[in-house]
Amino acid sequence: MARKSLDVTCPVARTLDIVGARWTLLIIRDLLPGTMRFQDLQERLPHMAPNVLSDRLKILEEHGLVRREFYSDHPPRAAYSLTDPGRELGVIVLALGRWGLRHLGGKLSPGLQHDECLRHLQKASEALIRRPVQRVKSAGKPAAKTARGARN
Repeated sequence: MARKSLDVTCPVARTLDIVGARWTLLIIRDLLPGTMRFQDLQERLPHMAPNVLSDRLKILEEHGLVRREFYSDHPPRAAYSLTDPGRELGVIVLALGRWGLRHLGGKLSPGLQHDECLRHLQKASEALIRRPVQRVKSAGKPAAKTARGARN
């Protein structure tokens, strides 16, 4: 059964339709430093079921955020990397990390507030600095200027 969109007219809702599912932003976080194999992602996200990881990667690939490249045919094995639009989401991941440290730092249990998460954020941050995102030109035309004194 296909998921119903949150709101087709709102870009935030449409983005959440793609990246708002549980685990999805953590996959993006882990792919920011570079290409990873499926089993590497499983090791980084040990509480995520393999079928869920596969499903999330498939959705990200369908929307052009992740690129899958096969490195073995028998058995089929793939490596995953972020596309330019996928890397653009890195600023959101880092903003969420900073927000969490600022507002949840004292509320996190010691098991959750550990060096591993900070290392992931640091690697993601370094990856964004190393690979700047290219700006995309707007597809639309600028609005026509109204004549001086004309009513709007």
